[in-house]
Amino acid sequence: MPAAKLSSFFLPTLREAPSDADNVSAKLMLRSGMIRKVASGIYEWLPLGLRVLRKIEGIIREEMNAIGGQEVILPVVQPRALWDETARWGVYGKELLRLKDRKDGEFCFAPTAEEVVTDLVRREIRSWRQLPLMLYQIGLKFRDEIRPRFGVMRSREFLMKDAYSFHAGEEDVNRYYGEVVGAYKKIFNRCGLNFRPVEAQSGAIGGSFSHEFMVLAETGEETIVSCADPKCGYAANIERAEASRPEDAGRGASSADDPNFKKPEDIRTPGLHTVEEVADFLHESPKRFLKTQLYVLQGKPVMALLRGDHQLNEAKLAAHLGAPDIRRAGEEEYVKFLGCPVGFAGPQGHPDVPIHADFAALGVLNGVTGANKNDFHTIHINNPRDFKIAGSADLRMTTPDDPCPRCGGKIEWHKGIEVGHAFKLGTKYSQAMGATYLDKSQNPQPAVMGCYGIGVGRTVAAAIEQNHDANGIRWPAAIAPFHAVLIVLDEAEDSRVREAAEKLRGELPRAGLEILEDDREGSPGVKFKDADLIGIPLRVVLSKKSLDRGGAELKLRSAPQPEIAPIAECLPRSLSLLGLPAKEAAAITPEVSKL
Repeated sequence: MPAAKLSSFFLPTLREAPSDADNVSAKLMLRSGMIRKVASGIYEWLPLGLRVLRKIEGIIREEMNAIGGQEVILPVVQPRALWDETARWGVYGKELLRLKDRKDGEFCFAPTAEEVVTDLVRREIRSWRQLPLMLYQIGLKFRDEIRPRFGVMRSREFLMKDAYSFHAGEEDVNRYYGEVVGAYKKIFNRCGLNFRPVEAQSGAIGGSFSHEFMVLAETGEETIVSCADPKCGYAANIERAEASRPEDAGRGASSADDPNFKKPEDIRTPGLHTVEEVADFLHESPKRFLKTQLYVLQGKPVMALLRGDHQLNEAKLAAHLGAPDIRRAGEEEYVKFLGCPVGFAGPQGHPDVPIHADFAALGVLNGVTGANKNDFHTIHINNPRDFKIAGSADLRMTTPDDPCPRCGGKIEWHKGIEVGHAFKLGTKYSQAMGATYLDKSQNPQPAVMGCYGIGVGRTVAAAIEQNHDANGIRWPAAIAPFHAVLIVLDEAEDSRVREAAEKLRGELPRAGLEILEDDREGSPGVKFKDADLIGIPLRVVLSKKSLDRGGAELKLRSAPQPEIAPIAECLPRSLSLLGLPAKEAAAITPEVSKL
């Protein structure tokens, strides 16, 4: 396709970002004319931004099709009746945008599509011979976030690729899950991103196991824990990361009359609520403390017990209890169930409150804890003499001092941005909605499901968060809106420039390179600044000065200095600088060629 002319390209750039732009990608996407804000968490995608979206979509489609995916378009307005079948109408709470039609029928604007796609499959699939089946779509979703922020990274309306697979048995979904994870790795590698697949919690969507795909960026919201040894490969988000189990974790549970147990004693601690405050007052290590946190499940109290220097991981507690709807108790509920204010509760004296302990808490000998009365703590509390444990598990947040849970080596912490998520759903939706098939013995069986999402707009923003500098965006070549910006100077004054310019205008696009020609009136400095702002990977400058030096000036966005290439060598040198072999150049942007 011929080079696009910047003079007629809709690219409303800004010198300064709006004051409410609250992260790097939002500021640069607004300044570079990629997006504009319509309302809180709702954005327009302008031509430059749409080109990047389409490139990522094209890569996703190729890799989804390569593993047998079939593209569909599912409705964004979904009937309540389907959501009632899975009991999720209330789970999403206010994030679910609820609608009524003229007949008072209740609907929602899709935040996801498990119900709709499961309904489709249950109406059409009858036999094991029709499985496995994977259907995917790339379309709009809406989640009514209470506090939209970070531009398109946490918006209310967003573009998402969501895929759903159906299988005749657990073994087949496990096999295919691995194929999808492999395809996701190819997608993000092709996008030129530095990322990690990490173990994750499944959340409200459900399922037994899941992976998040995190783009590494210092500005990321998520914390990633990974093994420093690349041969190990362990990585998890902070919610899922496994904490090490101390060697003494089971020390106190064998006998209620252990001779090492000292007699409990209440100590007055007026106005001291936190472990740190009481530890300082008693001159004790926080590791000697037993910290309690009260939760409520279906109206009944549940206690989590931790070592004093550890923090509770609520996602782990919910998974341990199989109760995603568990909530932290308020001050009134502490008084109601435990008889004391927050900050003075202990595990002793509550036989009707089930206690679930983190492994590390089991090893605390003669511990310090709340006395279950205001302004008092108790020393020398022990399990099982003074309280009974209903269950134990890894319930705490991991710390930098923990070893790798797989190989025992050193762990590293990174910041990341979630751009994709893969779930093993099992039969949660197929069982609830009756999506069954007849097996080889002609017996009905619920289809086993997988679910796989990629935030397309979020991937754009994450790429910017990972690839920018003080001057603007630095796009990876594969997803850049254009591969090169062509700036021709002195064309009206020098016939050599006119002749060379015509050659480059024809030759570069014919090789598959997408060229944006800055044909506007204005100084070279302004044009260079705009090229850097919008992140075009390669700048090609042709002028009397460059020809006098031997050709055209080529400068990678990431390079400190330009180089001169003879006109006859501009094409192969451009492809080389961009890392695009000539034989592949014409095929790298199937979606953008349609714009």
